Amino acid sequence: MRRIFGTKKATEPPPTMDQAVDKLNTRGDGLDEKIRKLDEQLAQHKQKIKTTRGPAQEAAKRRALVVLRQKRLYEGQRDQLYQQQFNVEQTAFAMTSMQDTQHMVSAMKAAGKEMKTFMKDNNMKIENIEKLHDDMSDMLDYHQEIQDVMGTAFGVPEDIDEEDLMGELDALEDDLAMETAGGGSVPAYLQDVDLPAVPQGEQAQAQAQPADEFGLPAIPQRT
Repeated sequence: MRRIFGTKKATEPPPTMDQAVDKLNTRGDGLDEKIRKLDEQLAQHKQKIKTTRGPAQEAAKRRALVVLRQKRLYEGQRDQLYQQQFNVEQTAFAMTSMQDTQHMVSAMKAAGKEMKTFMKDNNMKIENIEKLHDDMSDMLDYHQEIQDVMGTAFGVPEDIDEEDLMGELDALEDDLAMETAGGGSVPAYLQDVDLPAVPQGEQAQAQAQPADEFGLPAIPQRT
């Protein structure tokens, strides 16, 4: 069967935009190189035209005209190729933008689908979240009450009348005011007392009590 009808040729995939751009760049580089060589030849012919006269000069002019025509032809091809390359690059840019847009749309669809799955969860319902918030607030208030209880001092009598304490405080303030009026701005029990000066020098030696052989104060002998 294959010998009669043959086999279907495998079709090659179309070139990508990057391949098309690379091919145009290669062709453009080839044209630029040809134009560069023609410029070198023109420079040589111009030099001969300047240095020769008569038939030699005419021959140099004809060769220069041929080179100039070739240069103009290659320059036109290069300009046309640059325009084609620009169009291909614009097309490639548009395709890349479309692909990016397609990827973003696909990502947004997937995210939306995942968000819908989250919203179906009971934990994401507004009433459940509000209840959780209230529970957390109650637990924090309860924790603060526990801290207040733990911070209460031990051994403080609870049957003390607060009015009696205030009366005692007022009496203490009156006593302090009376002491201040009688002895200056500082109460008597807080005032400094002048102590006798410590004897120094010969006066100290004269007042020093004699010591015994062990260095202790000697006991005075009764006469």
